[in-house]
Amino acid sequence: MLAKSQPLYFLLAPTTRYRVAWHLIFPPGILIFLTVLALYLLGDGLRDAIDPQLRVDRQR
Repeated sequence: MLAKSQPLYFLLAPTTRYRVAWHLIFPPGILIFLTVLALYLLGDGLRDAIDPQLRVDRQR
């Protein structure tokens, strides 16, 4: 016999505290954004340093 299923909102109920306490999510989100941005810029700089033919000519 199958167990009676629970409504979906019982699974989502623990997430409601983040709507009230936005300060719990904001700092980690900003740090993740800054980490991804730093890795992107590092990769872009490494690509320019390793393959100078891809560099955009900025002397125009």
